[in-house]
Amino acid sequence: MKANQDFEVIIIGGSYAGLSAGMALGRSLRKVLIIDSGKPCNRQTPHSHNFITQDGKAPGVIAAEAKRQVEQYDTVMFYDGLASGGAKTESGFRIKTESGDTFSGRKLIFATGVSDLMPDIPGFSECWGISVLHCPYCHGYEVRNEATGILGNGETGYDFSKLISNWTKDLTLFTNGKSTLSRDQTEKLGEHGITIAEAEIEALTHKKGRIENIVFKGGAQQPVRAMYARVPFVQHCEVPAQLGCELTELGHIKVDAMQKTSIPGVFACGDSTTMMRSVANAVATGNFAGAVVNSELIQEAF
Repeated sequence: MKANQDFEVIIIGGSYAGLSAGMALGRSLRKVLIIDSGKPCNRQTPHSHNFITQDGKAPGVIAAEAKRQVEQYDTVMFYDGLASGGAKTESGFRIKTESGDTFSGRKLIFATGVSDLMPDIPGFSECWGISVLHCPYCHGYEVRNEATGILGNGETGYDFSKLISNWTKDLTLFTNGKSTLSRDQTEKLGEHGITIAEAEIEALTHKKGRIENIVFKGGAQQPVRAMYARVPFVQHCEVPAQLGCELTELGHIKVDAMQKTSIPGVFACGDSTTMMRSVANAVATGNFAGAVVNSELIQEAF
């Protein structure tokens, strides 16, 4: 598409949250550009769950249908590429892409998601989103009552163990080194049949991302069919930081109840803003952000 165009709204990120915002704005007759690099964080996940009407579908199938529907609104345009820079202007914002194209918009919506940082455990990244999981609400039902592990320690490991115990009683907390749980926490997990394994992990064995065994340093192994982990992350897009958007202590883009960031005219939605990483929540926050942006544009016109 032609560069150096002006838009009412530029949406950076064209997955579930961005497409949902785009639909709300397209239906509001707004001239919108959606910039997307085509690398959603759940691209390795085979099935999406806990999204009413879409339960069990492949994430790519849901996204493709969503894009097809948004494309029907002729005021919404798409750009395939990576947003690499942003700046405030007198009339709004200017966004630069990795290819050197620039676009201007009165409002910005970041729906850019996060990039998960994998631990240095062979096999972990290959299983991520398939059998090494982040969310029981998204994937717990499919591995219910199976031998399940949790990678964690201390307060986080304890809280995660309590949560996952709702889906299976065959549960082991792998601390990957000496446990830092308190005596009370250790005893409470034991009362609920949750064991603690402190041996350091060497690797995960798997078949096409389906975990089979946890291999410890020294060669011992323990079979599991699923593992949960909360891995650190960084923002997938650097532009919000360039513009000065405030982040939370956990590293999410800080937004208020209206999906507004700390920078006037800049909004954010989806996984980049919340711990609730689900397709349904991304769609909901994107839809709301689109409606709020349209309302703000209307108020400014009056």
